[in-house]
Amino acid sequence: MSTERRRALIGVNAGILLANTGSYIWFPVLVASLGGTDSGFWAGLVMCMTYVGRLLATFFYEGIAARGGVRRAVFLGTALEASALGLMGFSSGVLGYSVLAFFIGFGSGISFPGLKNVLVSYPDDERPKAFSTFQMAAQVGLFGGALLGALLAGVELRTLFTVVFAVFLGYCLVASAFIPRDGFAPRDDEEAAGQIRRPLFSTAVFKGIEVRGATRYLLLSGVFWFLSIGFVVGIPLHLEQYVPQWAPSSPFWITGLSILVLQYPVFKFLNGRLRPGTVMAIGLAGMTVAFLAFGAGRSAAWVVVGCLTVVLGEILFVPSFDVWVARKVPEQRLAKAMGAMHFFRSAGNMIGSLLAGVLFDLSRSLGVPGGNWYVAAAVAAVCAVVCLVSRDETAAPEAPAAAPEEVEAATA
Repeated sequence: MSTERRRALIGVNAGILLANTGSYIWFPVLVASLGGTDSGFWAGLVMCMTYVGRLLATFFYEGIAARGGVRRAVFLGTALEASALGLMGFSSGVLGYSVLAFFIGFGSGISFPGLKNVLVSYPDDERPKAFSTFQMAAQVGLFGGALLGALLAGVELRTLFTVVFAVFLGYCLVASAFIPRDGFAPRDDEEAAGQIRRPLFSTAVFKGIEVRGATRYLLLSGVFWFLSIGFVVGIPLHLEQYVPQWAPSSPFWITGLSILVLQYPVFKFLNGRLRPGTVMAIGLAGMTVAFLAFGAGRSAAWVVVGCLTVVLGEILFVPSFDVWVARKVPEQRLAKAMGAMHFFRSAGNMIGSLLAGVLFDLSRSLGVPGGNWYVAAAVAAVCAVVCLVSRDETAAPEAPAAAPEEVEAATA
């Protein structure tokens, strides 16, 4: 790996580490706080607004990056996210939090794809190592942020968000200082000369959904992230109600450390012996068990059991799904399919964060403690069955490229 790419990798990894550290400091505390003073619905709504912002940013990222380069896109996105987080400490009420949450999500939706684009532009032989260190940095940030969040759980929100602002300011400066302007991907001559002007708002992400046979798999990805964010939003509410002696971020110590220790050996062992659909089904089965434990137990011991099994989804489903899609989708359309995956992920997170709060409130009002987790367990079980019965045939090659006139008409 060249010195320039190694330097960029340091900046990218430092960026995602600080981003996850800052995020896991504030959101468990805020969700638990809103759940205690308002309701699960309002807590879920605030988190939902971050994903509304991320989803909208999906349509702006390409235009922003084309105008200022990847480095500037990361800088602007992170600066917006840091500013909104700093203002969170001086805001109050659900409306103020929701507006700022939208800008937090929009900034994240611009900066995060920029970090990933730098890694995608690495040569094929260097890309696996780059992505593995990126994933490791993300998990270290998650674990560290959860620990710091527990230490800051008793302070005023103004102090909490001031610390988070400082963390994201460091992310903004470190990542943008190390990242090259346009990553390492060669630019089109006409684009570099300014003859191609990409629109600021583009719906090109939807072209990935047109990949034949891929839509149902992308929907499955959206449902997985629906379940994943349901845990992230639901567990602080659960602790506030049933295990108040624990800090809201405590479960994320368990999940973060478990993923760090188990992800590589467990995935390597199963991926070498089973097809991707079966590995994904095992991950979803682990989530099913976890949700049932949360619903039935509602005590500290059951929270530990649930957190140790819910991580199987992150450990097994996410990397197996990437392998699955790579087999299902023709190579020529893989980049567009990955863009569509980001869209479905944001959509699943957006709906899941809102419904997590709604189902929590509904289970309490109906007198069915843990009912929200039973619903999530049923959805996870159905998805596990879908993965188990699906076939893993390799994607058929696409037809030869169309004539230039047809390509030009299609892109227009």
